[in-house]
Amino acid sequence: MSRAFVKETDDGAEELPEKLVSAHRNLVTAAGLAMIDAEVAKAQTALAQAQTDNDRAGIARASRDLRYWAHRQSSAELQAGPQPDAGVQFGSRVTLEREDGRRVTYAIVGEDEANPASGSISYVSPLAQALLGKDQGDAVRAGAMVGEIIAID
Repeated sequence: MSRAFVKETDDGAEELPEKLVSAHRNLVTAAGLAMIDAEVAKAQTALAQAQTDNDRAGIARASRDLRYWAHRQSSAELQAGPQPDAGVQFGSRVTLEREDGRRVTYAIVGEDEANPASGSISYVSPLAQALLGKDQGDAVRAGAMVGEIIAID
């Protein structure tokens, strides 16, 4: 592990930098809120175990994680599912056909639950911003990618 951004305090414990919190609204799907709740519980369990083990580095890591996830939990804004026939919205699953004929499908979700490799993108991403408000049949350009929306679920 790189130690470039870790400094030690006078008692030898590591002082970790805080996890950065996005300046964007914390919009979440129901699955995203459940994921945040699970991360809070995981951090609480890790903190309790580190305290039991008197593991100062573990306490520092778990405390930092708990602060981050508790903040995300308290700022979460649960969004209703997308409305039918209203175009691309937060929570929509959008299938695009690219110029090369490949089809890709993405769900537009909150920042913490986004995982492009698994088919979900953050609503603040450039692609999601290009998609929001569009309808089936519309052309979309995001960076070098150009595609047509062929389905919205």
